[in-house]
Amino acid sequence: MLLYEVTDGICRITLNRPQVYNALNRELIGEITEAIQTAGADDAVRVVVLTGAGEKAFCSGADLKEGLSGASSLGQSLRENYNPMILAIRNLPKPVIARLNGIAAGAGCSLALACDVRIAADTATLSQIFINIGLVPDAGSTFFLPRLVGAARAFDLASTGRMVPAQEALNLGLVNRVVPADQLDAVVDEVAIQYAQAPTAAIGYIKHLFNQSANGTLEDQLNLEADYQDKAALTRDAGEGILAFLQKRTAKFEGH
Repeated sequence: MLLYEVTDGICRITLNRPQVYNALNRELIGEITEAIQTAGADDAVRVVVLTGAGEKAFCSGADLKEGLSGASSLGQSLRENYNPMILAIRNLPKPVIARLNGIAAGAGCSLALACDVRIAADTATLSQIFINIGLVPDAGSTFFLPRLVGAARAFDLASTGRMVPAQEALNLGLVNRVVPADQLDAVVDEVAIQYAQAPTAAIGYIKHLFNQSANGTLEDQLNLEADYQDKAALTRDAGEGILAFLQKRTAKFEGH
């Protein structure tokens, strides 16, 4: 159900259920979570690219035909399956790029929003489709949406479930870039290579700082920045970066 490949520091994770628009069932969710954790433990991985197989869908959301898959309620299913997957992405100390090759709906949209960078084909669409079946957004969407687009726009998207085409998603701030579909791979590769050559440890610290930024006061965040700056300063890449700056040359980061 999932393809996993590591080449030149880039880990590519592909949801491989194109016959059902890469819908999420319990097995696939478990595989995604495990793959993210594996990438986190592999020092050779500097960046993760998450995408869906085929040309029509990144991920169409939960596989409703599967039902609750043994869970006693939707809430239990979220706690046992979806929530660990989203937390694995957010806690991964490496950048995650969502390659949006098609529709990202429901929990599939949440999955995309959990990533650090979203690059969309001009044919892609996003939707908080939950309301269309009488449910509320889950898998982190109520956390990510207001932070990305503001409360009013988040309410509009969540309460209508309307399809948001790629260009509007860019204008709203839901995605970082929109490119012609036939250029999607080239652009994603370009960005992935940039991150594969970046100071990975520092990027992991940035993710953690941003994850914490909504939870405390300015004073809390200033202190947390100071703590993580101390950690960053002790990395090999910080030493290389400062030396390269003084020597007026391009730094060669190793990721630690």
